[in-house]
Amino acid sequence: MKLSTDRILTTHVGSLPRSEAVTKGIFGIEQGEDVDIEQHCAEVANAVSEVVARQVAVGVDVVSDGEMSKLSYATYIKDRITGFDGDSPRRAPADLEQFPSFLERQAKVGGTPTYRRPQCVGPIEVKDTKPCEDDLANFRAAVDASQPVDGFMNAASPGVIALFQPNNHYPDHESYLYALADAMQPEYEAIVDAGFVLQLDSPDLGLGRHMMFKDRPDEEYEALAAQHVEALNHAVRNIPAESMRMHICWGNYEGPHVCDAPMEQVLPIALKAKPAGLLFESSNPRHAHEWKAFAVADIPDDKILIPGVIDSTTHFVEHPELVAQRIERFAEIVGKERVMAGTDCGFSTFAGYAGIDHEITYAKLEAMAQGAEIASERLWG
Repeated sequence: MKLSTDRILTTHVGSLPRSEAVTKGIFGIEQGEDVDIEQHCAEVANAVSEVVARQVAVGVDVVSDGEMSKLSYATYIKDRITGFDGDSPRRAPADLEQFPSFLERQAKVGGTPTYRRPQCVGPIEVKDTKPCEDDLANFRAAVDASQPVDGFMNAASPGVIALFQPNNHYPDHESYLYALADAMQPEYEAIVDAGFVLQLDSPDLGLGRHMMFKDRPDEEYEALAAQHVEALNHAVRNIPAESMRMHICWGNYEGPHVCDAPMEQVLPIALKAKPAGLLFESSNPRHAHEWKAFAVADIPDDKILIPGVIDSTTHFVEHPELVAQRIERFAEIVGKERVMAGTDCGFSTFAGYAGIDHEITYAKLEAMAQGAEIASERLWG
């Protein structure tokens, strides 16, 4: 993982708006339509090339493939590992249950995904490595062409897979987690072997509190979340910590978020995960104050903080000065070399839904880069 040695580097959480052609192909395949696979693969490869070039153009240093090939950041795994079929009941976040009229409105305007979320109904094993190999080949070609500072690729953590695809086969939750960990291990290692930073998406540690653990007391939630981290660490035991980063969040949706677990509760659990980099929400109105949790926490010297310095659920384009102030706040806590500028979450967490307008997405990323430049001038002189 490249670090901020003479200026603040910029990155983001991963997903970016997909083109209409790519989205149509993804949903066509999902719905069993007659899709020209060769043409679709070519469209995905071209989209990856374009999205990497555009990230570089607006000043993003550590880029992703935008998750162009994936239906969503968690359910894509059904095409790569066995054991999943059918659909599963939807579990609304606890905060939206408190505001049913808002939940209904979100569903009507497409603010909640309607695609299939299969259950685990059989043994979990590696099914097909080609989708990952194709993603890596497309990303390598794009990175070689655009020459960013560094590149990362997203992969679902065992815990987030369990969050969205419930277990209906294994005898208990722990057995399910470790089966997922073993099946995902080859993908994790393939990403690092290809020369990219592995980003493990783990919203189960935050979002899970008011979804899969919403009816549990705090002590049970904390124990189960710690179990998720242990399974993740098992899956990445062969990968150096400095080759990985982990993203935690409370759900990338514009909602009340009144049931979000406080950072003071989530952070000690997250810090036990092996990845060196930690990406987290710190710009939206529910979590912007929680930089204070980092100021009093015992943060290991080898951890790199990647706070969200722009919100991924609002069309406000943050002023670069505000971005700079947010960066400087964390630099004061752990030192400027251990901070990278990031985003609260992804900008298109599932295909066909970009909560933020495509063009405004890149305007926000450019504002982040401008703010990082201001902060760099003040931090390094």
